[in-house]
Amino acid sequence: MTDQRSWHDKLLGGFRRTSDRLVGNLAGLGTARLDEETLDEVEEALIASDLGPQTATRIRTRLAEGSFERNMEELGIRLVVAEEVEKVLAQVAKPLEIDAFPRPQVILVIGVNGSGKTTTIAKLAHLFMEQDYGVMLAAGDTFRAAAIGQLATWAERVGVPIVTGPEGGDAAGIVWDAVKKATETGIDVLIVDTAGRLQNKRELMDELAKIRRVLGRINPASPHDVVLVLDATTGQNALSQIEVFKEVAGVTGLVMTKLDGTARGGVLVAAAERYGLPIHAIGVGESMNDLRPFDPNEVSRIIAGVDRG
Repeated sequence: MTDQRSWHDKLLGGFRRTSDRLVGNLAGLGTARLDEETLDEVEEALIASDLGPQTATRIRTRLAEGSFERNMEELGIRLVVAEEVEKVLAQVAKPLEIDAFPRPQVILVIGVNGSGKTTTIAKLAHLFMEQDYGVMLAAGDTFRAAAIGQLATWAERVGVPIVTGPEGGDAAGIVWDAVKKATETGIDVLIVDTAGRLQNKRELMDELAKIRRVLGRINPASPHDVVLVLDATTGQNALSQIEVFKEVAGVTGLVMTKLDGTARGGVLVAAAERYGLPIHAIGVGESMNDLRPFDPNEVSRIIAGVDRG
């Protein structure tokens, strides 16, 4: 129970900026009559809170349906916001399930440099180990020497084996070796780091395509997941990254990191509404336990300022 409360407290802190902004933007609309002008103001307040235009329009439409008192208190509006945000998030809140057969389940992790990709891989490994799965890492980002070293450090810290190669080495070859080793040793989950550069999309696309071909020769169902790591502090820029990586890498799911007090957490809702991709986990801090699947009801109430702690 204590741990659960700790996670709840971290969510409160992580979405504080979005929640404060939303409550602030709606303040003063208190007992205003829900006429067209007020509905316009509500919609603008929601967009300003980074929830995205689609969600804002959805909430405005619901408020305009006439199923509410025309004189509605601010808390009532926020309760509607919470309900509508929950509908959006409930569609995408899907933890990563380890169900591949034969093992291992191969998870390619992608994302721009600086998004928290390496630490997210370590936290995912920790999460799977808590569920009693055997985990192995593969250092497929051979473009940066630092990436290999960082991942190796995290692997040691978490206590999982890792397959590495030289800087500038063939990423697909490393992945091949890792799958073979994981298969031989009975590993359940192989998490593969990949290059995070987007300066040359064609080069990145070619590299990922080569990794996919190699994996396909071992198991046609592999990779089983292509997970994009997004930095919530980048706000709307995170959405453009989804657009690019969907094209380049065939993203199957998202992990949103850095949902701390500086984050524009409303982008979680905007991403869910626009793309409908599974959001496997969110990160609200630096420790190993700070990356978890989320409860749509809990998060939506925090975002809407209904649950203020």
